[in-house]
Amino acid sequence: MELVELTLKILSILLLTMVKFLFGPTLGYAAGFPIWLTFIISILGMMMAVFLFTYIGDFIRDRFFKSFFTQKKTFTKRKRFIVTIWRKYGVYGVALLTPVFFTPIPGTLVLVSFRTPNKVIFTSMLISAILWSLIFTYIVYRLGTEYLPV
Repeated sequence: MELVELTLKILSILLLTMVKFLFGPTLGYAAGFPIWLTFIISILGMMMAVFLFTYIGDFIRDRFFKSFFTQKKTFTKRKRFIVTIWRKYGVYGVALLTPVFFTPIPGTLVLVSFRTPNKVIFTSMLISAILWSLIFTYIVYRLGTEYLPV
């Protein structure tokens, strides 16, 4: 029974980390996992989202959004922010800011929408996931969860 419970905890944290990166370190800490396991779960959760939405990102954009939503011509603050980041810093800027500002799914969809090659998306997002997982996991295990904006 303990192995099943552990597996369910890990899978639930992985799925939640796909949605919001900071869930990985905070929930891993709350579950009582060792720091190394929380670090790995956080990276894997983000990379699962990157893998999934890199391959279905074009499909979602072309089929779902274009057929169900009318194209708005106005720029929102969020869209302007994304374009500004893209113009100033490119792929690596978007990837670096994804865990903090965009979360894994929208960050990946931004890179896909700018027609970034898959290999570049995976490499840049993996570097970002490793870096931010180190930072956030260290902060959570050193200071506790009250210092993170989750």
